[in-house]
Amino acid sequence: MKLAILLLVAGPLCLRHVRAYPSPPDIRFGAVEAFWDHTSAAEAGVAWERILFYWSELQPNGPEDWNGYHVQDVWLEWAAAEGREVVGLLKHTPAWATDGPPGCGVPRGLELPIDDPGNLWATFVRRIVSMYAGRINHWVIWNEPDIAPDTYGHEWCGSMEEYYRLLKVAYLAAHQANPDVIIHLAGMTYWHDRTYLRRFLTLVVQDPTAPEHGYYFDVVTLHIYFQTETVPYIINETRAALRACGLNKPVWVNETNASPDSDPQWPLVRPRWRVNLEEQAGFLLQSFALALSAGAERVAVYKWMDAGLPPGGEPFGVLRPDGSRRPAFEAYKLITTHYAGTITAREERHPLYIVVTLNRGNATTYVLWARTAAAATVSLPALAPQGRLIDQTGAERIIEPVNGLYSFTLPGARCADEYAGCIIGGTTYLLVENEEGQAAELPTPTPDEANMLADALTPAATVELPLPTATPTPTPTGTPVPSPTATPTPTPTATPTPTPTSTHTPTPTPSATPMPAVIASLTPTPTRVPFILTQGAPACPVVAVVVFTILAATLGTLYTYRYDM
Repeated sequence: MKLAILLLVAGPLCLRHVRAYPSPPDIRFGAVEAFWDHTSAAEAGVAWERILFYWSELQPNGPEDWNGYHVQDVWLEWAAAEGREVVGLLKHTPAWATDGPPGCGVPRGLELPIDDPGNLWATFVRRIVSMYAGRINHWVIWNEPDIAPDTYGHEWCGSMEEYYRLLKVAYLAAHQANPDVIIHLAGMTYWHDRTYLRRFLTLVVQDPTAPEHGYYFDVVTLHIYFQTETVPYIINETRAALRACGLNKPVWVNETNASPDSDPQWPLVRPRWRVNLEEQAGFLLQSFALALSAGAERVAVYKWMDAGLPPGGEPFGVLRPDGSRRPAFEAYKLITTHYAGTITAREERHPLYIVVTLNRGNATTYVLWARTAAAATVSLPALAPQGRLIDQTGAERIIEPVNGLYSFTLPGARCADEYAGCIIGGTTYLLVENEEGQAAELPTPTPDEANMLADALTPAATVELPLPTATPTPTPTGTPVPSPTATPTPTPTATPTPTPTSTHTPTPTPSATPMPAVIASLTPTPTRVPFILTQGAPACPVVAVVVFTILAATLGTLYTYRYDM
């Protein structure tokens, strides 16, 4: 009797406890400059944001100057109140602090010891890291030094060796101010110089002082745009460069997006990168899933809102300048809802489609899309009696497997880019299973299925994890992608800039793409190689079990006492 009471009481109460106290946003999913509309960012589950700190704006007139309105304190207050971590990015040399071009010039005195007042960069870094210690512990040192000085969008006019000195000084000075600081390499574009990171890391490991200081950086930072399948490709290349130098550092994708050129509310003319609103939304779903499967520790969209964007400017925002929401907003909410808590992730790449499987402990999310203009037939093994099929707008319906399989026909991609064709996959669908159950065991293919896979998949279909192999996936086009962060963020005046309200102009409804039809065909299931990510799935606390055990024992005693009277 006592055991029966324990099971009936503890089980249901544990489930209700989880629902009543939802987990905070998954720290892995972020957005650049969420403060421009912090209310919508909180609604969407943005867990971290990056904010630019322009040295030239903070100290425009000299080392004693300080413009406290450049980064408003209320932005950090909003982030803290809404559970967002803030990551700072330091860049842009003031004219008084360099003998080179203002903005991209090498800071004067960089070669001096970090405690020498003549080392202007060390003095600035020490001051700002100390000022924000505890509120901002992550700092990115500069931006995109792999863009050559004679190229549009460049932000660093020094040499690679001078950037290493900039990083080294920042690391040492920052740790003087905040022992808990985490230093990020500047975001790399990859396509502007494919070997830059490998050459840079080779330079770092040749420094005999580097090992005792963690090689003067803690995180590698990537910026990846427009082409979905370049996300795992570039992460794999980054891992290979780290391995070649004997290093193992986390990789963050601090910027990713595909800005639309056919938003009816924001006309844009550009020579390439044909992207509509639905493709931008699909790009986020696809790139975030692929980043997880390739082992990225965090991923952020560039950017949350097109604040201050002039007419004809590149519209990367999830929100338009007037605060209205593009379809990418709903896609981002799907990410923070159905990718959250991922423990293992894997990519299965077929000739016509991709499936990314996110094992979330008490739920499994499949992310599916077609790779080409052809419709693709997909079959997945069922792990539960039914699943939720969700399209990228958030519309969903319950489906049930037939003979143990969910089978779909995915619509083909638009493939409208004149140069690269299918830069983004087709409409993205999520299949979510087993949300209230226990962790599902993923099925192991039979030998016959494995043999069928060898014929069906491309050589890059199985992602080698946890450290991807140096063998790249099929090489995407190498045309450099525009660098969004090259344009400075508008600096607020002494009067705080009003934050757009959370009332939004309705976004045009995406063109109706029917839910994939459930069919009976079978597609072989590829070999599944899990990658262990850093965040575990939530579980009922052990203390709750102890409490329920005591409660059950008490109830059992009372029950016995009552009938013994």
